[in-house]
Amino acid sequence: MKLLHTADWHIGQLFHEYDRTYEHQQFLNWLVETLTNEQIDVLLISGDVFDLSNPSANALKMFYTFLNRAVKSNPALQIVVTAGNHDSASRLESPTPLLESSNIHIVGLVEKDAEGNFVYGKLTIPLKDKQGNIKGWCLAIPFLRMGDYPVIADCENPYTEGVTALYKDAYDYALENKQPGQAIIAMGHLHAQQAEITEQDKTERLIMGGVECISASAFHEDIKYVALGHIHKAQRIGGKEHVRYCGSPLPMSFSEINYNHQVIVFELNDESITALTAIAVPVVIPLLRSPAVHSKLTEVITALEQLPNSNSQAEPAPYLEVRVLLDGPEPALRHKVETSLAGKHVRLAKIDVRYASLTTTDTQPEIVASQNLNDLQPLEVFSKVYQSKYNNTVPPELLQMFNAIAQEATLTD
Repeated sequence: MKLLHTADWHIGQLFHEYDRTYEHQQFLNWLVETLTNEQIDVLLISGDVFDLSNPSANALKMFYTFLNRAVKSNPALQIVVTAGNHDSASRLESPTPLLESSNIHIVGLVEKDAEGNFVYGKLTIPLKDKQGNIKGWCLAIPFLRMGDYPVIADCENPYTEGVTALYKDAYDYALENKQPGQAIIAMGHLHAQQAEITEQDKTERLIMGGVECISASAFHEDIKYVALGHIHKAQRIGGKEHVRYCGSPLPMSFSEINYNHQVIVFELNDESITALTAIAVPVVIPLLRSPAVHSKLTEVITALEQLPNSNSQAEPAPYLEVRVLLDGPEPALRHKVETSLAGKHVRLAKIDVRYASLTTTDTQPEIVASQNLNDLQPLEVFSKVYQSKYNNTVPPELLQMFNAIAQEATLTD
C-alpha cells in the first residue's frame, strides 16, 4: 500500500494582496497527476486546507473539484483529511455524508458521546488496499482546541499532557481493532518540540505562545508514520525518520524563500514502512528579493533598475520583496520603488524597511525592523503588553485562557 502525505495548502490565501488561485490550481493539477503516476492508494492531508475559516466560494469549489478529479482518476483512492487551525472544523467536515461514498474521510471535530467520552471510532480510519482489504489504521487527529483532549489534573502543562493522552487512547482503540500484518499511522496538526521555524515568519506562529509544543515521544513507538501539518518547512522531528512535517506546497511568506516544498510518499508493507521519499512540488511563481540584503535607497534603486524587463519573459513574473535600509522616514519611498520597477518582469509584493540608528555607545548602526500592526497577532500584542507591564513572560495558564478567548472571538467573527 502506497501513501502520500501533504498539508498546509492554505487555499484562498492572498500573498501580499495577490490572488493565488492560479498557483493553487497548478499544484492541484500536479497532485492529481502525481497520485496517478505514483499509483497512490491513500492520500493524507494534514490540516489547513484553507487559509480562512470561512473560505470563499471559489476556494471551496477548487477543493471539492480536486477531490472529485482525484477519485475519478484513481477510483480505488482513499483520502483522509483533517482540519487545521486555519480551518473551520465543522464547515470542513459538513459534506461528509456525501463524500464518504467516494472513500473520502474528513475529520474536523473531536466528538464525545452522551456520557462525555471521546468517540475514538470517528478518529480511527481503516486503510484499505485496492481489493478492499484493511492494511492499516489511521489515527486521523485534527487540530486540537481546548476541550478536544482529556483533562489531566495536577499536571504542569494541561495541553501537552492532554494531547499526549488523546493520542495514547486513540492508539489503544486502534490496537483493539488491529489484526496481525496491519500497521497504525497517525496524523496531527500541531507544533512539535524541536520543529524548525524562522523567527521572521508570521505564518508559522506558536498557537499558544510555546506551551503547546508536543514532543515526538507523544506518539507511541509502534506508530509507523506520523503525518504532521502546521509547520511549513519540511523536516523530521526528534531525529525520527517516521515523524515528519511534509511542509507547505507553496511558500506562504518571504521567510520561506529557501524552503524545499514537497510531498512525502511511503509504502506500508505489513507492519513496517519502506521506500520513504520526498517529491518536490514544482515552483509556479518564484519569490525574489532585491537587493539580497537591506541596502541604502540609492543602491536599491540601482539594483531594481537592473531587473529584467517584462517584454522579454515568458514565465510568470516572480513576487518581489524590496529590502531597504533607511536613516529616517522616507515619505516617497513606495513611489520611488514603483517608478524604478516600471516595465520590469516582477510583481511588487513587499517593501521591507529597516532603520539604521546610532546609539550613544555604539559606532555601528543598529538595524531595527519596522513592524506593521497588521503583521501582529493578538497573542503577540498581549505578550508584549504583559512583558512591558510586569517585566516577565506570560504564565502558561494565562496564555491558555487568552488563547481560548481569542479563538472564540475569531469563530464569532
